[in-house]
Amino acid sequence: MKKLNRLSYLILLITVCFSCGNKSKTSENKIEDSKEAEQQPNIVFILSDDQAWTDYSFMGHEHIDTPRLDQFASESLTFTQSYVPTPLCSPSLATIITGLYPKDHGILGNDKVYERVQGNREESKKNRAEAYKPIITAFEKQTTLPDMLKEKGYLSFQTGKWWHGNHKIGGFDYGMTHGDPERGGRHGDFGLEIGRKGLDTISSYLNLAAKEKKPFFLWYAPFLPHAPHTPPQRLLDKYLPKAPTEYVAKYWAMCEWFDETCGQLFDMIEAKGQMENTLFVYVCDNGWVQEPNKSTYVKTSKRAPYDLGIRTPIMYKWKGKITPKMDEKTITSSIDMVPTVLDILGIEKPENLPGVSVLDEEALKERKGVFGEVYAHDFDTIENSMFYNMAIFPPYKIIIPDPERKKGEVVQLFNIVEDPFEKHNIADANPDIVADLTAKITAFRAE
Repeated sequence: MKKLNRLSYLILLITVCFSCGNKSKTSENKIEDSKEAEQQPNIVFILSDDQAWTDYSFMGHEHIDTPRLDQFASESLTFTQSYVPTPLCSPSLATIITGLYPKDHGILGNDKVYERVQGNREESKKNRAEAYKPIITAFEKQTTLPDMLKEKGYLSFQTGKWWHGNHKIGGFDYGMTHGDPERGGRHGDFGLEIGRKGLDTISSYLNLAAKEKKPFFLWYAPFLPHAPHTPPQRLLDKYLPKAPTEYVAKYWAMCEWFDETCGQLFDMIEAKGQMENTLFVYVCDNGWVQEPNKSTYVKTSKRAPYDLGIRTPIMYKWKGKITPKMDEKTITSSIDMVPTVLDILGIEKPENLPGVSVLDEEALKERKGVFGEVYAHDFDTIENSMFYNMAIFPPYKIIIPDPERKKGEVVQLFNIVEDPFEKHNIADANPDIVADLTAKITAFRAE
C-alpha cells in the first residue's frame, strides 16, 4: 500500500504542476466557482468490467454476494433491462464517455488492425501503437462528458480502464493513465491498479476538489472483475465449495471483490461529507460468462450480440433528488448516461447525441428501442469490420449477421421478455417483425 501511496502522490503532484499554469483565475471567478460548486452535484461513474447482467445478488444470482451494489440498487433509479451498444471494452467505454454509438465515435474494437509478428511481442506492440495513433487523434476531436462539464466548473478525474491514449484525450483534468505505449500504455496502465491496490489515488483527487472548492466528475473503471481472476484468498475460499469448478469460483469471487471496492468508494465519499451532493451512475461495459474448465469466457457472452454480452443494469442515485425505483421493463442504454447528466445540470444536449435523459419519462416512452453493433476486435472501417447489427424494441430483439464476415449465419429474432436467454429463434415465424426491425437498422446505419 505504501508503494501505491507514493505513486498516487507522484501522479497527483505531476498533474497538478502541469495544469496550474492554465488554471489561474481572478478572485471574482473563484467566488463564482465556489457558488457553482454548491449548486451542482459531484458525479461518479462506476463501471464494472466484464460481468454478466445475471451476476449480482439483486439480479437473482444464487451464489454471488454483492451487498453494497444490492443496497445501491435499492437506493437508485435502477433499470434492470438496459444495454451497452457493443460487447467489447474499448468501444463500450467510448460510448459511455461520449454518449455516441460506436459508428459515430469511431472506436469500433479494442485494436486497430496491425501486423502481429509471431515470436516478437515487442515488435507487435510497436505495430499496434503505430496503427492506433490516428484513432486516438480522431477521438480527441470528439466532445466528451468532461469537456461538457468544464462550462460548469467541474474537475474531472480518470481512474481505471482507459483505452484512448493519455487521460487528457478524454478531457480529464487529472488521471492515472499516461497512455504511452513505450511505457506499457494500452488500456489503462497505472489506472489498472485502482481497486485492486486500494483507492488512495481517488482520495487524493477528492481532497484536491475540496481544496479547489469545485464539483468533480470521477471515472471509476477498475480492472474488476476482469481477468486475471486473482481474488483475495478469503473470497476464493468462500466460493470454492459453492462453484462447479475453480475457474468459476475465481470469477464469482472477483465479482464480490469488485462489490467491496464499490463499498469502499461509497464509504470514502460519505466520510468526506459528499454523499448527499453526489450523483452516482452505474453500468457494466460488457458481459462475461465464465467457461467452467478454462480461463476464458463462453462465446455467447463477451464479443457476442446476445444479451449475455450487452445487457447490464444501469443505476442512477442522487440521495433526496432521484426517487428510488426498480424498473424491470423500461429499456435504457449507456447512450443515455451523458444526456441524463446534462439534463440534471441544465446543459443543453448536443444535437448529435442519440440518447435521452432517463429522468424524462415522456422521452423514454416516445423512444421505442435502442440499437447495438458488433465489430471485429481488430477493426478497420465500419464496412469491412462489421459482424452484427442489433435492434432491441421490446418485446423483440433482432440480430442481423454481416453477409460477408458472418457468412452462413441466419437472422435471429427473440422475444426477450418471454425468452431472456435467447434460446428460441422465432424469425421464420415472424417475417413482418423481421422486416420492420431490419428497416429500423437500415435507417439507424444511415443516420
